[in-house]
Amino acid sequence: MSTVALQQDVAAGLERVQRRIARACERAGRDPASVTLVAVSKGHPVEVVRAGYEAGIRHFGENRIQEALPKIEEATAAGIEATWHLVGHLQSNKAKAAASAFDVIHSVDSARLLARLDAAAPAPRDVLLQVNVAAEPQKQGVAPDEVGGLVEAAREATSLRLRGLMTIAPIASDPEAVRPVFRALRLLAERFEVPQLSMGMTDDFEVAIEEGATLVRVGRAIFGERTS
Repeated sequence: MSTVALQQDVAAGLERVQRRIARACERAGRDPASVTLVAVSKGHPVEVVRAGYEAGIRHFGENRIQEALPKIEEATAAGIEATWHLVGHLQSNKAKAAASAFDVIHSVDSARLLARLDAAAPAPRDVLLQVNVAAEPQKQGVAPDEVGGLVEAAREATSLRLRGLMTIAPIASDPEAVRPVFRALRLLAERFEVPQLSMGMTDDFEVAIEEGATLVRVGRAIFGERTS
């Protein structure tokens, strides 16, 4: 695909997603500016990131450290001034690399990982705590009844700023089926007085917004299917 065609495709995908966000916010009586779109660029080359940046995207999400690091370095060298979000599972032995490369880490799920990030962060980093609301055995995240202890540990960190909670909803053919998951995370956030809710992806982000999402993680609807 030519550079021009790529830019047109990404810009069109972004516009469609922005319209969906606006409609969801209208239904919920919210300001669209209260929702940050994190464009998930995992599996896509830096050329796609550049096309997204030129279309107006300023927040990018990556899942895997080994893929993200060279991409972030190349994008930065190309003049892309973006906020980078780690939205995938993070092993504690990769905390130093993550704390150096990412501005926001959505997937903190243990006190051990918190401690390693806190020790490694070269500058203050925003973090969200991942909660396995639906108790899916294949998913990462703490159980809802363990959130309090992790919130306390995060608030004791000196180089980390606790911003909120994150969850990944079960895959469902009907987005309405996962509304209770998003609602439960919102209630947890209200209980622990954290402002940010990272929830909702391509297939369910409208419902997530209706339930209070402030960060939505959308890849396929903007960039198409992954190339790797």
